[in-house]
Amino acid sequence: MKTTSRTCEQCGEDLPLMARQHARYCDTRCRSKAFRAKKNALPTELTTRARWVRRSATKVPLTSAGKAASSTDERTWSTYKDAAASTIGVGLGFVLSDEDDIVCLDLDHCLNPLTGRLAPWAAAILRDAGATYVEVSPSGDGLHIWGRADVRQGRRIRRSDGYSVEVYGTGRYMTVTGDRLHGAPSTLRDLSALVSELT
Repeated sequence: MKTTSRTCEQCGEDLPLMARQHARYCDTRCRSKAFRAKKNALPTELTTRARWVRRSATKVPLTSAGKAASSTDERTWSTYKDAAASTIGVGLGFVLSDEDDIVCLDLDHCLNPLTGRLAPWAAAILRDAGATYVEVSPSGDGLHIWGRADVRQGRRIRRSDGYSVEVYGTGRYMTVTGDRLHGAPSTLRDLSALVSELT
């Protein structure tokens, strides 16, 4: 009977032969590192700004208390700590504002949730984005690429291959899952060149 080796999700080493069928880490040290990395996945550039909202299952922004929130009314936003502690809705959202140059590129239907394989067009954009925070969107088949650029007017860029990329920098909130794409750092990179190339 042929056995296939399995590897630790944290360090990449082979799992012990006697590891349980569902084991994901080679030891408790790797399990702890992976837990800390997931817990601290969000960039501090996001978590230190009081521009957080909750969101409903239909992506409607909500305050931490459960009232309607707005991407243009800072009185409806809260700190990351308060928003994360709230149980309202199904998740978090971050408001993009002209206070800074934080932007988000939204790529839909580009990730196979079963295999983790990226569509070639999305892989090329991700490569050009470089080392910046990227997370899987709530649908499980899209990506949010976070970074910095001067984007005052959000837009949908239709590509010649039929796919589109949405770029936002102000007056909008983006869902935040914290489901970091494997290997993506918890920092925001300058995406100005990429945004210019896409537009």
